[in-house]
Amino acid sequence: MITSKLPNVGTTIFTRMSALAVETGALNLSQGFPDFEGPQALRDAVGRHVNNGHNQYAPMTGLPALRQQVATKISRSYGVHVNADAEITITPGATQAIFCAIQAVIHPGDEVIVFDPCYDSYEPAVELAGGRCVHVQLGLDDFSIDWQKLTDALSPRTRMIILNSPHNPSGALITHAELDQLATLIADRDLYLVSDEVYEHLVFDGVPHASVLAHEALYQRAFVISSFGKTYHVTGWKTGYVVAPPALTAELRKVHQYVSFCGVTPLQYALADFMAMRPEHVEELPAFYQEKRDLFCDLLGESRFSFTRAAGTYFQLVDYSQIRPDLNDVDMAVWMTREHGVASIPVSVFYQNPPKGQRLVRLCFAKREETLRTAAEKLCVI
Repeated sequence: MITSKLPNVGTTIFTRMSALAVETGALNLSQGFPDFEGPQALRDAVGRHVNNGHNQYAPMTGLPALRQQVATKISRSYGVHVNADAEITITPGATQAIFCAIQAVIHPGDEVIVFDPCYDSYEPAVELAGGRCVHVQLGLDDFSIDWQKLTDALSPRTRMIILNSPHNPSGALITHAELDQLATLIADRDLYLVSDEVYEHLVFDGVPHASVLAHEALYQRAFVISSFGKTYHVTGWKTGYVVAPPALTAELRKVHQYVSFCGVTPLQYALADFMAMRPEHVEELPAFYQEKRDLFCDLLGESRFSFTRAAGTYFQLVDYSQIRPDLNDVDMAVWMTREHGVASIPVSVFYQNPPKGQRLVRLCFAKREETLRTAAEKLCVI
């Protein structure tokens, strides 16, 4: 008999809904990936580096040229300097980066605070390290931090808090003032942060992203995670990175080298080339995705869904209370896929204890205009 180390984990909702979309021929607005290609110059660079012989192991810490480009981007975006050699590690995807950060510092019996709704990879990684997640529910209306609930959740066993901004699934943002408040709250506590910032460049309406990288007090105890896949429209490349102070980076690398050792070599070369050639790409992303958000939301204005436009990410939550209040969100997502040809993600799967009466599904707008128009047309007749 096998005794599972993750007895409560099955196939993720993302896999199930994408499979249902394929089965039914529905438009897939569930899983978070674009239906358009990344920049041509970036894709061309991969073939060039494959053909030029860059097909063996990269350095464990990541290609030096790519780590330097990340450091340059951080300086350009946030006005702070990080050491490319001692503080940046390239990983095969942000999820692996989060896993390694958790394994590096969490011991059996430690508690990790996560904010619900939260991304589904956090808790299994904590459990595999022998820790326990303590779930703190975000505000129901705006998905902001409830500071009293967070204060009450802290205990002598708290060893980590996981932040996620821009927030998946809601698109909500943490502000600079909230980072200050967090720094004050934990100033005298021996705990670490994981700051999941994979959507750092998808922030809208002229609002700047409040990165932990730019908060000196918090950064000294933080692993900051980001994703080339999200930023350059190449999610299938599964390439991300971790930025952390030297002592934390050293511990993270001890784990990383025995999980995957290194990332994919030609992809790292290609990303380094493109970042050097097109540093303005990240500055153009907010307008690029805001145009898609606004188009999709304008089209959905004719529907019976209610919503507040996402402040960040490429996800839009919609409330279906006026359409099928008799269905929970899992059943609603299946019904929308089978009967109306649009696949979504039910928000309840991001909670330990979903709020009673919540009727929300998540739609991905990282799609071509044609896809968004067709999806909106289907959703407006529900």
